[in-house]
Amino acid sequence: MLDDRRRREAAEVLREAELRRTPVRPLTELHAGIDVQDAYEIQLLAIRDRLADGDRITGHKVGLSSPVMQAMMGVDEPDYGHLLASMELRQDTPVPAAAYIAPRVEVEFGFVLGADLPGEGCTVADVLAATERVVPALELIDSRIADWRIAIADTIADNASSAGYVIGEGRDPRGLDLKAIEATLTRGPDTLASGRSDAVLGDPAASVAWLARTVARFGVELRKGHLILPGSCTRAVDVAAGRTYTADFTGLGPVSLSFI
Repeated sequence: MLDDRRRREAAEVLREAELRRTPVRPLTELHAGIDVQDAYEIQLLAIRDRLADGDRITGHKVGLSSPVMQAMMGVDEPDYGHLLASMELRQDTPVPAAAYIAPRVEVEFGFVLGADLPGEGCTVADVLAATERVVPALELIDSRIADWRIAIADTIADNASSAGYVIGEGRDPRGLDLKAIEATLTRGPDTLASGRSDAVLGDPAASVAWLARTVARFGVELRKGHLILPGSCTRAVDVAAGRTYTADFTGLGPVSLSFI
């Protein structure tokens, strides 16, 4: 494990990379011995710095929610990151692609909480009872690590590679089969990716319950009003300036993100 000084150095390196849009070598190369616990503590240091600068937590995201991605990273559970007010994007406002290092989009189902979730012992039933609406979403991901050359500790420390998100209106989850929502990502006439909601841990609500239990270990709570992104049901797609990416969901409708 790393000492407090090296954790602080790692957090500052990642923040500087983001601000300058200049990627850095993997933390797993720069800091021998870094582990998952270190990585979460580095992430939390960075989030506390942002809150001190006036940012606000708007929710959380789950990453590595598919067995394929977990196998690729050599882990047996997902990871998570924070969503912040500064990451909120709008469908009617194009995003400058040059503001990021190596941006990609992922298709997501968002859970907007109408009540706080319990921590330890949180169940799928708790998630469904607390969810105000399920929304179509796109997550913008980016890596401050050069060439996306990331191990599990790298992406966790880097706030699970999160960079932005956009959501649509959505609907009450009651009467909606959350395990059978089909999603398609398009760019103009081209279909780029497709998937189904049960690709997310078999049930995206199970991913949210896992998150609530996991973050409780760090004193973090999933609260009323938070947006929870439980993980993508499709592969990530590189984005390019001048293009619009639209995700369409059965029962939820579309959500789009344009880049300039």
